[in-house]
Amino acid sequence: IQCSPSKPDKLDVTVVFWTETPSPSSVSLQGPHQRNLLKTLLKDYNRMERPVANDSHTLTVHFTLSLIQIMDVDEKNQVLTSNMWLQMTWYDHYLQWNQSEYPGVKNLRFTSDQVWTPDILLYNSADDDFDSTFKTNVLVNSSGYAKYLPPGIFMSTCNVDVRWFPFDIQKCNLKFGSWTYDGWLLDLQMIEADISSYMPNGEWDLIGVPGSRNEIFYDCCKEPYTDVTFVITIRRRTLYYALNLLIPCVLLSSMTLLVFVLPADSGEKISLGITVLLSLTVFMLLVAEIMPATSDSVPLIGQYFASIMIIVGMSVIATTVVLQYHHHDPNGGNMPKWVQLVLLQWVAWFLRMKRPGESDDPERPPCAPHLRRCSSGSQSGSIPNPPDHTLHPLHPNMSAGGGGFGGGAGGCSTAGIGDPQLQAILEEVRYMADRFREQDEAENVANQWKFAGAVIDRLCLVAFSVFNIICTISILMSAPNFVEAVSKDFV
Repeated sequence: IQCSPSKPDKLDVTVVFWTETPSPSSVSLQGPHQRNLLKTLLKDYNRMERPVANDSHTLTVHFTLSLIQIMDVDEKNQVLTSNMWLQMTWYDHYLQWNQSEYPGVKNLRFTSDQVWTPDILLYNSADDDFDSTFKTNVLVNSSGYAKYLPPGIFMSTCNVDVRWFPFDIQKCNLKFGSWTYDGWLLDLQMIEADISSYMPNGEWDLIGVPGSRNEIFYDCCKEPYTDVTFVITIRRRTLYYALNLLIPCVLLSSMTLLVFVLPADSGEKISLGITVLLSLTVFMLLVAEIMPATSDSVPLIGQYFASIMIIVGMSVIATTVVLQYHHHDPNGGNMPKWVQLVLLQWVAWFLRMKRPGESDDPERPPCAPHLRRCSSGSQSGSIPNPPDHTLHPLHPNMSAGGGGFGGGAGGCSTAGIGDPQLQAILEEVRYMADRFREQDEAENVANQWKFAGAVIDRLCLVAFSVFNIICTISILMSAPNFVEAVSKDFV
C-alpha cells in the first residue's frame, strides 16, 4: 500500500500473489515411513511371546462383545445361534514407536498371524470348528494400544428351560476366557456388552445382556483362571404359539362339552369324544417335536394338553355310562333305590330338571285313546261284562243277560258259560290288555332310565365346564410372565 505525494487523498494499492515451494521435510512420506516402521517392528517380533516389558508382569486384556442378532434358538438340541462382534484391547510393548520419527503414521494394521493376539475362546461353543470367528486385522497405534474385533456366527450350548413354554424366559450363558493363560499371566477384564446395533428377532424379545467377571481356583493349580460370562436374557413372543397351539386347544376342549349336549339317540356322542381326543393328541405331538427330550421339567403347554386330554377321556367314560343308562333294557332289572334317590331326586333338584310330563295337568283322563293305562277297579285286570240287554257283537239276537237266540223259549240260556267262540275272543282281549299294561310298565321303566341318563349328561356338562375353566386359568396363568407376555404380544 503506497500514498502518492502529489495526491495525498489518493491511495495506491498493489496486490502481490506468490507461491511457496514446500520444503522436503513437509512432504508426506507416509508410504515409505509406514513400510520402514513395519519392517522395524516386525524385525525381531515373535508372536508367541507375551508382549510385556517384564515377564513377571500381568498383561491386561479388556474384553466385550456387540450382539448383532439372535439367529436361532434350537430348543430340541439346546443350541443358541447368534451373530456377535468380539472386542479385545491390550497394550503391546513391542509395537510402540515415536510418531515424530514416522510422520503421518498414526496407526498400523497387522494380521492375526503377524502379532500376538489373546487366545480367548467361547468355552461352551457348539460349533464344529469350535472357534467360529473371522480373523480380522489388529489395529495398533503409536502407544502400542492394540484393538482386535473379530466377528462371527457363534453356536453356543444353552440350557433351555421349557417349563413355562410358551411363556418362558431363557438365559443363555456365553463364557469367554483364555485357553492357555492363567490369571497371573493374562488378566481378563470385562466391559459391558453393546446392544445398540441389535436387530430385533421375530420370535424372541431381548431383555438384556448382563455380564460378570469370574475367577476360578482349581485343585490342581494355585493360580486363578479368569473368564468373562455374558448372559443373553430373552423372552419368547407368544403370539405365534397362541394362535397355532393354545387357541385351537381351547376350542377343542370346549367341543368336549358338546358331547353332553348331543342327544343320546343321535349315535355320535362317542365318536365326537374320540375325535376331540385324537385332535388333542396331534397337537401334543407337534409340541413334542420342538421340545427337548428331557425329564427335568414338563412344558406348561404340555401340562395343559395332558389335563385337557384327561378331561376328554373322562368325558368319553361318562358318555359311555350315559348311553348305558339311556339304552338300558327294561327287563334287565329295576333301578336301585339309591340311584333313584341320588339321581332322580337330589341331583335332578339341584340341576332344576323335571321328568317328562311331570308338569302336565294332574286332571288328565286316566285312559288313553288306545286303551292303555285303563283302570277298572278290578284287581284281575279283566274286561268288565257288558250291561244287561246289550247285544253281543257276534250274535245280535243273543243278549248278554242269558236270552236265547231269536227270543224263543228254546233259546240258549248259557249266560255263565257262553259261546266257546265268545270265550276265545274274551281271552284274546284280556291278553291284549295285559300286553298293553306290560308295555306301559316297561315304557315307564325305560323312561326312568333315560331320565337318569339325561341327569348324568347335565351333571357332566356342568362339572366338565367348571373343570375346563379351572384348568385353563390355573395352568396358563401360573407362568411368571403371563401378564407381561400377553400385554406385549396381544395389546
